[in-house]
Amino acid sequence: MKYLIVYAHPNPKSFNHAIKEAVEDKLRRSGMPFEVRDLYEIKFNPVLSGSDFVSFKQGQAPEDIKREQEYVKNADILIFIYPIWWFGMPAILKGYIDRVFSYGFAYVADEKGLHGLLSDKKVIIFNTTGGSEEDYEQGGYKGALKKTTEIGTLKLCGLKIILHKYFHAVPTVTNEARTKMLEELKGIAL
Repeated sequence: MKYLIVYAHPNPKSFNHAIKEAVEDKLRRSGMPFEVRDLYEIKFNPVLSGSDFVSFKQGQAPEDIKREQEYVKNADILIFIYPIWWFGMPAILKGYIDRVFSYGFAYVADEKGLHGLLSDKKVIIFNTTGGSEEDYEQGGYKGALKKTTEIGTLKLCGLKIILHKYFHAVPTVTNEARTKMLEELKGIAL
């Protein structure tokens, strides 16, 4: 089993970074091979251009996209770690999805509709939020995120979501609560 961690947070002192380190440590200790794509660290270009569209339609991809697609191809399980900002993923990750999960690589269309091409892969998502779990449940935000991210994006590409874990109200909880969240993460099977 090979893992690909796709990480999207610009602050190396963030709780998201602590999540990434905990996941890396857990995989390392279990002897599981993994790669990390820290989108800010690698300065990933998230801007989908007109020339990208032309390339994808011709069955080609720019070199930076080919490289990322190889990481995805070689992984059995993708782990996405990112904060929820404005009730969605950071722009750099949205751009990663737009460019890397492109037509002909992640999905195709025919007269019967869209078909995912990544059905041999599974996904784990770890998100942090500024709002409480109660706010997310009562406001319907969790359901909206499930529809847009899990179903409308990842499942459409054929990916199977095996876990979507939220860590709520991270900026306002105590350090002890954050420590407890990381302890909980250690108990999650990857």
